[in-house]
Amino acid sequence: MVRVITPAHPPQQSPDACPDTCPDVGVPRAEPDPRRVPDRRAALRSGVALAAGTLAAGCSATGAAAHPVAASRTFVSSSNPSANPAVKPAAAPAPRRFPQQPAQITHGPRDRPRVALTFHGQGDPAVARALLGEAEKGGARVTVLAVGSWLDEHPDIARRILDGGHDLGNHTLRHLDINAMSEADAEAEIRGCADRLRRLTGSIGTWFRPSRSPSASSLVAGVARRVGYPHVLSYDVDSLDYTSPGAPAVTRQVIGGVRDGSVVSMHFGYADTVAALPAVLEELGRRGLRAVTTTELLS
Repeated sequence: MVRVITPAHPPQQSPDACPDTCPDVGVPRAEPDPRRVPDRRAALRSGVALAAGTLAAGCSATGAAAHPVAASRTFVSSSNPSANPAVKPAAAPAPRRFPQQPAQITHGPRDRPRVALTFHGQGDPAVARALLGEAEKGGARVTVLAVGSWLDEHPDIARRILDGGHDLGNHTLRHLDINAMSEADAEAEIRGCADRLRRLTGSIGTWFRPSRSPSASSLVAGVARRVGYPHVLSYDVDSLDYTSPGAPAVTRQVIGGVRDGSVVSMHFGYADTVAALPAVLEELGRRGLRAVTTTELLS
């Protein structure tokens, strides 16, 4: 910012502001001595040029730190509209139907060097943020299936996930055994989480994954379709990180089962997962596999 300092003495009338006799003075104006009074317009032009140079220098010195590059997708959470009231929140991506994929998806195409790391969204938000940071540091984009009650407690995490370029989906409202529920109760679980996602992001999320089970019963899959999810997202590799076996064991479990098109199940809320992720990403890269969102895996 360029500060303009006003001189202490009263401002003088510009020589271009009035004719030879100024109406507020009523007497002829004395002609300035050209040898002693500089051309004010030239001085003004010089001042503007100096100010522009100062601005340019300031931006070039601090531009990278003061103006970070925006993420690939930016969303304004409706839970905090006062953060930028002039901006209308952009809706997050909606569920898509992939005609070449079954109703319950366990993996993507086996002929492309891509994998999807998918996370059950629950637990300490600090651990979740650390995990997202490690993924982004390693150039990975992931898929988060969030529990609705967790979003109630930590609504800003939804925007954090989307702003990082990740997929965000539905993992039921309370993370109970959904396959054991009646149709009405199962719908309440799926719709309850969908409503929270819509309120926070403008969309019900891109994916649905049943709670307490790797796959959905036919009843639950039908309810999910009715709510708006064409597919149920399962997986073909289970990291078993929720057993807290230690970071090396999590890495071995993932790397031992992963291949082209794999969908890996992992969890927020476990320190072992955060510690294992850099090694997992390094080994995936060594094998030529890229960690992408589930949407990209199937596109």
